[in-house]
Amino acid sequence: MAVTVIRAVSTLGAALSRHFPLGVSGLPAEHGPDAANVAVYSPALSDVVLCFQPPGGAWKAMLLPDKTDGVHHGLVENMPPGTRYGFYTEPGASREEMLLIDPDAVQLLLDPYGQYIDEHQGAGGETRYLSVRMDPGFDWGTVARPNTPWRETVFYEAHVRGQTMLHPDVPEDIRGSYAGMAHPAMIKHLQGLGVTAVELLPIHFHVDEPHLDGTGMANYWGYNSLGFFAPHVGYASAAAQAAGPQAVQAELKGMIKLLHMAGIEVILDVVYNHTAEGGAGGPAYSWRGLAEEQYYRLRDGKYYDTTGCGNTLNFSNPHVIKMAMDSLRHWVQEYHIDGFRFDLAVSLARDAAHEFNSQHQFLLAAATDGVLASTKLIAEPWDVGYGGWQTGKFPTGWADWNDSFRDTVREVWLTDRAAMFAGYHHNGLAKFGDALAGSAELFAASGRSRMASINLITAHDGFTLADLTAYNHKHNEDNQEDNRDGTSNNRSWNHGVEGITNNPHTLAQRARTSRNLMATMLLALGVPMITAGDELGRSQGGNNNVYCQDNEIAWVDWTMDAEAKTMLAATRRLLQIRKDFLAEQPSSYPTRGGKSFIHWFGADGLPMTPERWTNPHERVLTMLMGSPDGKVDGLVVFNTGVTDEDVVLPANPRFGADSPEARPGRPRPYMLRMTTAEARQNDDGEPTFSLPRSVPLVAPGDAVRVGANTVQIYRNDLTAR
Repeated sequence: MAVTVIRAVSTLGAALSRHFPLGVSGLPAEHGPDAANVAVYSPALSDVVLCFQPPGGAWKAMLLPDKTDGVHHGLVENMPPGTRYGFYTEPGASREEMLLIDPDAVQLLLDPYGQYIDEHQGAGGETRYLSVRMDPGFDWGTVARPNTPWRETVFYEAHVRGQTMLHPDVPEDIRGSYAGMAHPAMIKHLQGLGVTAVELLPIHFHVDEPHLDGTGMANYWGYNSLGFFAPHVGYASAAAQAAGPQAVQAELKGMIKLLHMAGIEVILDVVYNHTAEGGAGGPAYSWRGLAEEQYYRLRDGKYYDTTGCGNTLNFSNPHVIKMAMDSLRHWVQEYHIDGFRFDLAVSLARDAAHEFNSQHQFLLAAATDGVLASTKLIAEPWDVGYGGWQTGKFPTGWADWNDSFRDTVREVWLTDRAAMFAGYHHNGLAKFGDALAGSAELFAASGRSRMASINLITAHDGFTLADLTAYNHKHNEDNQEDNRDGTSNNRSWNHGVEGITNNPHTLAQRARTSRNLMATMLLALGVPMITAGDELGRSQGGNNNVYCQDNEIAWVDWTMDAEAKTMLAATRRLLQIRKDFLAEQPSSYPTRGGKSFIHWFGADGLPMTPERWTNPHERVLTMLMGSPDGKVDGLVVFNTGVTDEDVVLPANPRFGADSPEARPGRPRPYMLRMTTAEARQNDDGEPTFSLPRSVPLVAPGDAVRVGANTVQIYRNDLTAR
């Protein structure tokens, strides 16, 4: 292929080539919209050639003429939006030889700052990738980001493709796409459920790992990034993909705009810990060919991998920190993203000695950056390296996925109950109470409150909520790895039968346990995260590692049978109860003064003591929540045991000496608002967990019957809804 070699210029009129910003950037208006400054970090290379192809034009090549602080840069006169481009370098080759390269015969190096990636077939049929210059323009109108307060936030972790692939009310041509995610049917579901933010699995451009070649499987989850500034093209509708890069970008921005109009924030799961280039000897798509020793973490000249993915980006290098920060700002400024969940975040906070540092420059920079100030920063607080488990250790400005909460709640409702049915009692409720109270001690050392705890029972990685109650063991045979992949430590319980069963008693108990798990998460202090489909009782057939299953195993099943309707009704009711309770509390609840304002009681209505907390035979816990100046208090009874219990509802503690409710002689009765034991039917014959106002009130000191494996929720107020 003939390539036109053009002369590199250092100036265009008064414009000078700059080593910042990195990537392709426009010039002042007098130079026209097609002129550009190109800058790429590659300190060890003597020369870097830019190859570019304007829309409808021929390939051109030019040597970037200037180099400043390790950045090669130059000006280009004709590089309009839509131009495909990449960089080329070859150690030992002359400049003349490098300029004569055939761009279709090699994998040009992608721009680490490229805002779109074009995937196509090269001259030999190989998959090739090119960066594309983009026009960022989009009409956002007057739509603003929701800026939901942390205490009112409820996350919904979802996959753009899997969320709508099976949804009958989403048109087929946009199922599994950005447009599908923002379809009115999906927005109606999210609003009706009561969540405030969708946390999307990676939408940065990503590729499949080589070990999936020939298996018929793909990297469904997307944790294999090839571009930190570029959207994943495969999640755009077929029409948008056919229309080109600007249409793909517009569809994604349109999704975010529509979700914002509905009051729903958009959080991105981002993967800055490693790249798709894999381990040593893997392909050189971008970073490896430009600055391998700077971008990747090395020890004794070899890759030091704390991610389990072959390489780890080196966040002890300021240029790597800058790249991540620039990427985050790009998604906030150009796409109006509301926050980020950082995959394997410990790897982003390791210093030059490979040790985790809670005051790492990147963590502090992200938490204090002006552009990111209003966003939510969420750490997955572990990686697979030495000292990789750091839950509770991240600094102020960050929240952590709370695996301690996850494990404790699973144990109480699943493995502890399985042990009791086998005749064993070996855990008290102390850890359970701590989890319900927001794991305060876990986060106190870092100077953070309970709002730093992201409470989860499930996530994309692991069993679904329904599968936790149906399987003792993982069943990952479909992944073609002989069931070796995925964790074996699930803290699950099948309720006596592994997998599918038609036994009505077993199914009823599994469903009740699922509701208990959901109730515990949504009523605890902290910020809850629901995994998409858990509100419908979705199963993956016991597969706890569906990273490679882009099919019905991993997609959300929208078949609304009786079981799905019942679980959905319970989740909606729980979220409404949570919302109503918070609405009656002061804005500082529950963080003011470091106090949780929770009172704990046993089945006899008397306060819990240290001895009772550690007694494995104490299986009933009553949690009374309120605030010093709050007028509405919530009471939740957790019967985590295997027998029905008569539970005495406690006398009212004094929530504030000046509160009218605290005056002697004015005890307030309790009104039952929900029980997880079973659903009622509404007037349309649909399941509901709402209760009529005619439910008898219960006086403090009176006993109520609470079934085994049940959560009962009361409001300590006559006006409770």
